[in-house]
Amino acid sequence: MKKLFMIAAAASLVATMANAQTTVETTTGAAGATIRIEPEYRTKIKSYVTEHKIRPVETRERIVVGTRVPTEVELEAVPPDWGPSVTKYRYVYSNNRVMLVDPATRTVVHEVD
Repeated sequence: MKKLFMIAAAASLVATMANAQTTVETTTGAAGATIRIEPEYRTKIKSYVTEHKIRPVETRERIVVGTRVPTEVELEAVPPDWGPSVTKYRYVYSNNRVMLVDPATRTVVHEVD
């Protein structure tokens, strides 16, 4: 019985590791909302910034997950081809990173690296 339990635990660990390699998932916010961005969408996001020559936003304070974006910074609409899980957010490009922002609170909820 102990051997069967160990095999099941190992199989569960391997499945978890495989899933972690294919999907980036972040839990943020007061309600613990999860943002799931598939690898192909992460690639599209990075390509969009380069192809459209998006200028980075410069602020006094560094923009990081969990902080509020200053009101003078314009939040950009997320293009629909970035994936269904992120269309409700806005984004800013800062320090070579795309930061997803909750437009209601202006809080950064995810960093696309």
